[in-house]
Amino acid sequence: MLTKNPMTPVERRAVGALALLYSFRMLGLFMVLPLLALYAADMPGGTPLMIGLALGAYGFSQALLQIPLGWLSDRVGRIPVILGGLVIFALGSVVAAMADTVQGIVLGRLLQGAGAIAGSVMALVADITTDEQRTKAMAVVGASIGLSFALALVLGPIIASFSGLHGVFMLTAVLATAGIAIVFFGVPRGVQSRHHDEVGAQPGMIGKVLADPALRRLDFGVFSLHFILTASFLVIPFAIEDILGVAREAHWKVYLPVLVASILGMLPLLRASERHGHVRGMLLLSIAMLVLSVAGVTLLAIPAVLYLALWLYFVAVNYLEASLPSLVSKAVFPGGKGTALGVYSTSQFIGAFFGGASGGWVLQQGGVHALFVLCLVPGLLWIASSWRLVAAPRAQEVAAGG
Repeated sequence: MLTKNPMTPVERRAVGALALLYSFRMLGLFMVLPLLALYAADMPGGTPLMIGLALGAYGFSQALLQIPLGWLSDRVGRIPVILGGLVIFALGSVVAAMADTVQGIVLGRLLQGAGAIAGSVMALVADITTDEQRTKAMAVVGASIGLSFALALVLGPIIASFSGLHGVFMLTAVLATAGIAIVFFGVPRGVQSRHHDEVGAQPGMIGKVLADPALRRLDFGVFSLHFILTASFLVIPFAIEDILGVAREAHWKVYLPVLVASILGMLPLLRASERHGHVRGMLLLSIAMLVLSVAGVTLLAIPAVLYLALWLYFVAVNYLEASLPSLVSKAVFPGGKGTALGVYSTSQFIGAFFGGASGGWVLQQGGVHALFVLCLVPGLLWIASSWRLVAAPRAQEVAAGG
C-alpha cells in the first residue's frame, strides 16, 4: 500500500539514483528494438534468423543469470554484483558496437543480458527503504522502466540517423558507465543485505511457485507478451518504412505521437480494471488488441490501418506491462511474492529470446504472414488461459459468500 508520508532525504536520493540507474540500463536495451531489423539487414549475416537472434539474445542470458545473481548478491552484497553487472553490460555494448557482422551483435547482446542486475537493484531498493516506503519506491523504479521503453523508441532512430547501430551501442556503453558512477556517488554505503519476502527469489519456494496454476498462467502470459513483442519488431520497422513511406531516420516521428496517444488509450482500461473491477474483461480485451494489431501490421498494407494497428499495439503493451505484475502480487501465496516475481521476470526474458529466435526463423522460411501465425498461437493460448485465471477468484468469492 502507498503511504502518504514522505521518504527521508536519504531514501529519496537512493531511490532516485537507483531508478536512474535502472532506466539507463533499460534504455540501452530498448533503443535497438526499433533499429536492429532495419540496420542489421545491411550487414554480413543479416538474415531474418540472425537478426531475430540478435534481438532476443539478451533474454537468453538474462533469464539464465538473473535469479542466480540475485542469490549471489545476498551473499556478497548488492553493490559488487551491480557494479560487476554494469561492467559486463558495458563490455557487451562495446562488443556489439564494434561488430561488423550480425553474429558479433548476437555475442554483444548475450553479454549485455549477462549483466543481469535487475533483481539485485530491486533488492537494494528494498534494503534502503523502510517497510512503509517500499511500495512507493518500487513504483518509482517501475515507472522508470515504462518511461525508458517509450524514450528508447524515440531516441533510437534519432541517434541511429547520425551514427548508425555503432553509435547506439556506444551510447549504451556510456550509459552503463554513467550507471557505475551513480552507484559510487548516489547510493549509500554500508547498507545491510536483508531478506525480503516481496523481493528476490527464494530457492526453496521456486517449486511451489511453479506448481501454482494461477501463477503459471501469469508466467505464460508475460512469456507470450514478450514473445509477440520481440517477434513483431522484426517487421514493424519495415512496415513503417514501406507502407508509410517514412525513412528510417524519421521513424521517431511515427513512434512519438502513437506512444503519446497510446497512454491516453490505456487510461480507460486501467480505470475499468482498477476502479470498476473489470479485470477479466480488460485483460482479455488487451490481449485481443495485441493480436489484432499484429494482424494489421503484417497482413494489410494500408497506411491508415497501420497507424491504427500501431496505436492498438502500444495501448495493449503498455496496459499489459502495467497490469500483469499487479496480478502476480494479488495471486501469490503469503511470503512468496519475491519468488513469484523472479520466476515471472525469467519467463519474460525467455519469451523475448524465443520470440526473436523463432520469429526470425519463421520469417526467413515463410514470410510475414507466417510470422503472424506464429504470434497468433501464443496469443490465442493466452486468451484461453487468462479466461480461467481471472474467473477462478470470482468463483471462490461467490462460494465463500454463499
